[in-house]
Amino acid sequence: MSLARRNLLKDKTRMALCVGGVALAVMLILVLNGFLAGMYSQITSYLDNSPGSVVVAQEDVVNLLGATSLLPVEMIQQVEDVEGVKEAYPILSQFVILDLHGKKQPAYMVGYVPGQTSGPWELFAGRLPETEQEMVFDRVLASRHGLEIGDAVEVLGKDFTIVGLSNDTTSWMTSFFFVRKSAAENLLLTPGATSFILLTKTDDKNPDDFLRQLNYLDGINALTKKEMAANDLKLFAKVFSAPLKLMVGIAFLVGTMIVGLVIYTITVERQREYGVLKAIGASNRVLYRVVLTQALAAASLGTITGVLMAYGVSQWIMGVRPQFLIVFDPSDVGLALLAGLGMALAAAFFPARVVARLAPAEVFRK
Repeated sequence: MSLARRNLLKDKTRMALCVGGVALAVMLILVLNGFLAGMYSQITSYLDNSPGSVVVAQEDVVNLLGATSLLPVEMIQQVEDVEGVKEAYPILSQFVILDLHGKKQPAYMVGYVPGQTSGPWELFAGRLPETEQEMVFDRVLASRHGLEIGDAVEVLGKDFTIVGLSNDTTSWMTSFFFVRKSAAENLLLTPGATSFILLTKTDDKNPDDFLRQLNYLDGINALTKKEMAANDLKLFAKVFSAPLKLMVGIAFLVGTMIVGLVIYTITVERQREYGVLKAIGASNRVLYRVVLTQALAAASLGTITGVLMAYGVSQWIMGVRPQFLIVFDPSDVGLALLAGLGMALAAAFFPARVVARLAPAEVFRK
């Protein structure tokens, strides 16, 4: 395939622009897909890291983040009395607006019972709240607003002292902070109130039977954590997933057009050589292979460069804006390779048609 290599390297500037265009397209595809995966992870972070496999909410409530739930005071005891319940973790949660240095900041408050694991799952620094005037604040949100352990934050008219900073509790949309459940009850003026109850079941209990028994109780809706997480994703992610997926499609088309234009230009410029090859007996299959090799070489170099660029750019974005999470996994590299292969195959189509229609006699007349 020396002809394919010579064609590509004849104009090194054009080759570099082609590889760079594919690299940018692949980088954009990976970064956007990584951002979408990170957004999914952030939306379900509390459910993913909290205890239990079942969530009990108010009747008709199917979301953790997208709806307000308020259970009767006696519901905790009623739920604990259901056969198969191993442990119950009541929480009182609510979206609130914080005023941080004159800026309005939405945040999700979780009031949990001290001693249970339904509060912050990873502390970056400090400790858990020991009084009703203490809180664990999100590390990223604190950094953005210059807050440290020992600083006071006003929540619904009451001051709380930051005694701990949590990891993995932020997103582009909101951040979590944690207080004792009794403190949340006082803030919301709802003594004994509970928003959700997280449940663990005994090993011998059938999951479907367990949910059925719970839903016999009046005024509640029991569903698995996976179902509630999926509902949250449908509610929040659908608004952003369609535009992001559209941008991924556009990036793929742009990369394909760049490779196609370069290979087409090379093919047209080298028509005389292709005509000579046809005249001495080269079949269309051989010429197709030359065109496809050129497209594959350009797309492969661009894809590898794009993967490296995507990793570097994602690290830079998360360093500058840590509220954005970009997640890559091995399947993403496979996706990039497939995207590069798809670009090469699509880009080789029109140049291959030029070669197929090429008549040696016409080339020599020109």
